[in-house]
Parts: sequence; structure tokens; C-alpha cells
Amino acid sequence: MAIRLIVQDPDPVLRERAAQVTKFNANLHKLLRDMAETMYDAEGVGLAAPQVGISKRVIVVDVGDDHGLIEMVNPEIIEASGEQLGPEGCLSIQKLSGDVRRAQKIKVRGQDRNGATFEMEASDFLARAFQHEVDHLNGVLFTDIAESIYDSANRPPRDGE
Repeated sequence: MAIRLIVQDPDPVLRERAAQVTKFNANLHKLLRDMAETMYDAEGVGLAAPQVGISKRVIVVDVGDDHGLIEMVNPEIIEASGEQLGPEGCLSIQKLSGDVRRAQKIKVRGQDRNGATFEMEASDFLARAFQHEVDHLNGVLFTDIAESIYDSANRPPRDGE
């Protein structure tokens, strides 16, 4: 495993629509391991492959709940309901946070590291993390859709903080 460099805005890879993954092999498994290690090292809760310079539809998410580490290849949000407005930051946009409106509940479909399709439902913070990472795969940054943007040092506390 290796900690990879996290690409920073305005790197153009962050604005590309990432390519579908078609090969489920050792290279993909290494990318997933490296992305998880990089996310944990940076104290993040999610990371998309474009954030490590790889324009592929791959994400890892771990919001610290009972789900633990979730790896998803070719994710797509297939259902969304409700609404939440809350603070977000990004490992590729250091020093800024913003209030972003997202769906409260989602259903996401993707593939595991071996290509098997699976679906899962998410709500609240986990739903927010999935939506944020899927946006990365489409070249969208939270700053594009935030209702307000502020210095990270002044961000409002999340629920439970």
C-alpha cells in the first residue's frame, strides 16, 4: 500500500468526467487500497480516484459508522429523497468549506473490487459523503454548488461535534 498525493484544485483532472472501470484486476485492487490509506492518512471521510490523479469511476468512503470502509466502483445514485443542508470540505480544496444542499437519503448502485454489482441505502452524513464523491467522478466540486463558502477554520460544527 502507498499514500498517494492528493491533487489540488485547479488541477484539470478534477474537472473531467471519470471513465467507467472495465478491468477488475490487481491494479484496481491496489488503487482501492492506496485510496483508503491516503484517505485515512489525510483524515478524510471519502476519496474519489480523480483526487489522486486517476480519472476512473472509483470511490472509497468511511464516515466512521458501522459500515466501515466502503469501496465502490462505477457508483451511480439511483434514488434520492429528502433534503439536508450542511457543511462540507474537500481534501482537494484545502482551507475552504461550504454549506451544500444534498438529498437526505439515497440509494447507490455500484460494483465491488471484483466486479459484483451491489446496492446500498444511505442517509444523513453517509448520503452526503456518497453524493460528494460521485460529484467528483462527474467533475463537480462542492464549491460549484455550495450555497455559501467560508474559511475551514470558521466552519460551523457538524451534528455531534
